[in-house]
Amino acid sequence: MRKSYERGSLDEADAGGAPLALFQRWLADATAAKVPEPTAMTLATVGADGRPSTRVVLLKSADERGLVLFTNYDSRKGRELTAHPVAALQFHWPELERVIRIEGRVERTSAEESDAYFVTRPLDSRLGAWASPQSEVIPNRGVLVANAAKASAQFGLNPPRPDHWGGFRVVPDTWEFWQGRRSRLHDRVRFRLDGGKWVKERLAP
Repeated sequence: MRKSYERGSLDEADAGGAPLALFQRWLADATAAKVPEPTAMTLATVGADGRPSTRVVLLKSADERGLVLFTNYDSRKGRELTAHPVAALQFHWPELERVIRIEGRVERTSAEESDAYFVTRPLDSRLGAWASPQSEVIPNRGVLVANAAKASAQFGLNPPRPDHWGGFRVVPDTWEFWQGRRSRLHDRVRFRLDGGKWVKERLAP
């Protein structure tokens, strides 16, 4: 299957000097274009055996400190991020013919940050954090239903944040912005951190 990419362009001048600002602009474009799940991103981690794994998660915030997601710390991704605190992220917005790739170190958010986000989640999602032993083998779906009912009976309308649930922050040292172009001569602009400053470079497609 072949597609001609003709929706836009990206040159070094348009990219500016701050990757976060360009990311926020592109995210706003994706949101305005009503791209389905514009904050969905692929998260890549690595296990103790060097085997990589990916999954789609949702971005919850992005600022000068990094990009934040929330998960079960005991899940596969949680264990891998704790043992090997580096990660790669990718946003793909095919409607805009754009991709953003991000790499960097990982740190946990503070308990206060995790608490503040947890209380904003719908009740079912907060109960689900107690109900699901994420990434573990379970015999059937009934286990989840029973666990959710148990959590509901125990906590009612105000379940607290479990200790095993919270945030990770990816602190970028590399950003790459990809804009599809005709004839497969795509635009790729990379920002890499060097001595505390962002160096901007064009990459061959």
